[in-house]
Amino acid sequence: MRIGVIGTGRIGTIHANTLSRHREVGSLILTDADAARAQKLAHRLGETAAPGVEEIFRWGVDAVVITTATSAHAELIGRAARSGLPVFCEKPIALDLPGSLAAIAEVEAAGTLLQMGFQRRFDAGYTGAREAVRSGRLGRLHTVRALTSDQAPPDAAWLPLSGGLYRDTLIHDFDVLRWVTGREVTDVYAAGSDAGPRMFREAGDVDTAAALLTLDDGTLATLTATRMNGAGYDVRMELAGERDQIVVGLDDRTPIASTEPTGPPAADKPWTGFLERFGPAYEAELNAFVEVVRGERANPCDGREALQALRIAEACELSRRGRRPVHLAEIAGASPAFA
Repeated sequence: MRIGVIGTGRIGTIHANTLSRHREVGSLILTDADAARAQKLAHRLGETAAPGVEEIFRWGVDAVVITTATSAHAELIGRAARSGLPVFCEKPIALDLPGSLAAIAEVEAAGTLLQMGFQRRFDAGYTGAREAVRSGRLGRLHTVRALTSDQAPPDAAWLPLSGGLYRDTLIHDFDVLRWVTGREVTDVYAAGSDAGPRMFREAGDVDTAAALLTLDDGTLATLTATRMNGAGYDVRMELAGERDQIVVGLDDRTPIASTEPTGPPAADKPWTGFLERFGPAYEAELNAFVEVVRGERANPCDGREALQALRIAEACELSRRGRRPVHLAEIAGASPAFA
């Protein structure tokens, strides 16, 4: 199997490393807007660098992995679909619903494959939580509490391109909330704070956000995110039911300290970022993509699934700006209930 990797930044490099050592992948063709960066990575991996995207399609590949800036995702997905190629793409499909819907339409019209990169679906903790909920171990689920906290903010120049805290960061929580619980979000109420560094206000974004979500079975979920969590990178999900309660992301590297006399000590080596925390999950999702392309398993996260997470993010942004509750029915792109 020959795979084209478009984009060799942080996550592109990780994916290229995973694919380069995969026993079913014979070779890679790498390209990037920074040609020297792609060439350097190709040389290190013993793979081929292409001058640009044109060559990826002209030289011939069996599948495409897209890890470029989000603004290029939809166009590249469409091009791959028209070429009859299966695609793995980092989230999101696009920064808006029209772009996402158009790209999905191209994939569906071509009858090709699109797997989206929501790596938490491959994390051992979230997988265990899903099994606990689906098995009935928790009883009736009544409350979910989730958070994603970055240790340090991104570069100021990137913020206006990110889509905002809901679309860029909390979208992972929105996706995994649906995946773990098997329920749909019906209503949201969201708020945000830009009281931190001025660059967030200049970008029209917030550095801290919160949302209250109601699921279609009445379960309540609270989700928070921040770019300013100096203690470390913190990603957790607590699920409480009538019989039991569990937590994802609580281990000896969770950046939280107890004030109780008998509480656990603070982490000696707290998580610093998502690449470190979710390293095994990133590898697992690319291994899954190879299996999907080979026809050995079903697509674990297609474009329609990714669209639902974006719809929740859009609803939260609308709620934050309008200071009002938002029904998901107000947001375009609804699909049948999640199964």
